[in-house]
Amino acid sequence: MGDMKLPALPTEKSFPSPLHHPRVATVIGRWLGIAVTICFLTGLFSHLQQATPDWLHIPSRPSSLYRVTQGLHILTGTVAIPLLLAKLWTVYPKLFAKLPWPPSRQTLGTALGTVLERLSILVLVSAMALELFIGFLNTLQWYPWPFPFKETHYALAWIIVGALLVHLAVKLPLILAHWKKTPADRTPLPQPADSLPPAITGLSRRGLFRTVAGAGALIGVASIGQSVPALGPIAVLAPRKPGIGPQGLPVNRTAHDAGVPRIGSDWRFTIEGPQQLTYSLEELRALPQSRSELPIACVEGWSQGAHWEGIRIRDLLRFCGAPAASRVRVVSMEQGGFHATSELPPQFADDPLTLLALRLNGSDLDLDHGFPARVIAPNRPGVLQTKWVHRLEILP
Repeated sequence: MGDMKLPALPTEKSFPSPLHHPRVATVIGRWLGIAVTICFLTGLFSHLQQATPDWLHIPSRPSSLYRVTQGLHILTGTVAIPLLLAKLWTVYPKLFAKLPWPPSRQTLGTALGTVLERLSILVLVSAMALELFIGFLNTLQWYPWPFPFKETHYALAWIIVGALLVHLAVKLPLILAHWKKTPADRTPLPQPADSLPPAITGLSRRGLFRTVAGAGALIGVASIGQSVPALGPIAVLAPRKPGIGPQGLPVNRTAHDAGVPRIGSDWRFTIEGPQQLTYSLEELRALPQSRSELPIACVEGWSQGAHWEGIRIRDLLRFCGAPAASRVRVVSMEQGGFHATSELPPQFADDPLTLLALRLNGSDLDLDHGFPARVIAPNRPGVLQTKWVHRLEILP
């Protein structure tokens, strides 16, 4: 027992599979980079929709723009999961490469570059794993953590971008060398004399690419049906499916969850502007009605088109004498919550498709869809399509 030796730690040469190759890592890294870039840009658009700075003008058209961008955001984030796992599998032997330590004057630059590379990978992988994990749980509307999701998700996105830029800068020569397929990529690499026997993987590089691409495509097709109704029947991974819910439309937050009781006949709708106006529900129904065909598009990635009927917001502003290009605060009867109020910038308030909606798909709003009145506007996140509206305030 005293002579028993512990097994030697693995080295980079312990993983001789030709799939652990810079060309494989470069190809999968390209796919992952495309997914991450689209996910970041569409997520940034969503964040700016919900926290719009004063200098930014977000247009109200195309009316379904947010539906497309947020659907892409969730799709690319979901597809990035198998791509990230495949990327990590191709490069993990590098973690066992020995550092030139202690570094000499000749190897100091190499040692520093290796340390910087590993630190950037640690930050990048950790941030991406956490980002994808909490993003996935957000699609399920499950938040088992004490920190705010939106702010954390946004901050992690910028950390990922920074770590990715550092990683690309360090690995750029290797990436460029293997960006295009070369004759050397078709030839099996010679094995060092002291390496272990080649692992039997059963996969060629092309087979690995097909497997990874197929896994990403399968996950994408099985989830995108929550925003593409034609694929709804096969959306087995989607937390929401088209056509399921009151009046054929899914619901995220019910009236019970929002603390909104049944509405009685004493309910009144108020506009606070140059003139203060008050309407009962019957009086609102007697005003000129308009129709809009607009989607509800939620940050969780699901969306569905619907037919809405109600009074144009711009007509209500005109009735109370509000000036052109007015900003409007929308106030809900919801008790607390992050979205008990929302703001309509001038371009949304003045759009003829923006309604104080009273009806959905041919019948009065269900209580869970915002009865007696809600706002519906083009190119807006669902969290800003305020339900159970009882007051509009004209802002200076």
